Amino acid sequence: MKKNKKQSEFLEQLKKIPIVSVAAEKTGLSRNSIYRWKRDDKEFEKTMEDALAEGEALINDMSESQLLSFIKDKSWQAVSFWLRHRNPKFRERVEVTAKIENIESLTPEQEDIVRKALELESQEKELPKEIQV
Repeated sequence: MKKNKKQSEFLEQLKKIPIVSVAAEKTGLSRNSIYRWKRDDKEFEKTMEDALAEGEALINDMSESQLLSFIKDKSWQAVSFWLRHRNPKFRERVEVTAKIENIESLTPEQEDIVRKALELESQEKELPKEIQV
């Protein structure tokens, strides 16, 4: 019974702070105990994964809220970060250029360049037209 109570306490902490070592410390448990429970008990493993996901979602929400506060305060770094990660027009791009004179005998390096360029092109075509840049 004590084990189940400790597991429950640990899982509640993990939902608040999704770091195993911190949640274990706050509940007076060792990381070894946690990982042994996880290894030996598939139900605990699933519940632990769910608690981690819930905790990570909470931290993500808090982080986005902070980021929006920085944007409202006109922090250029925050604005730049948001645009680079959320707006396709501002993402970093890779441009591949090569001059191929004899297409029948490509060097391995040239084959690699062509393959990468084709992969990038196919990825861009998969995006909706309003997102393509």
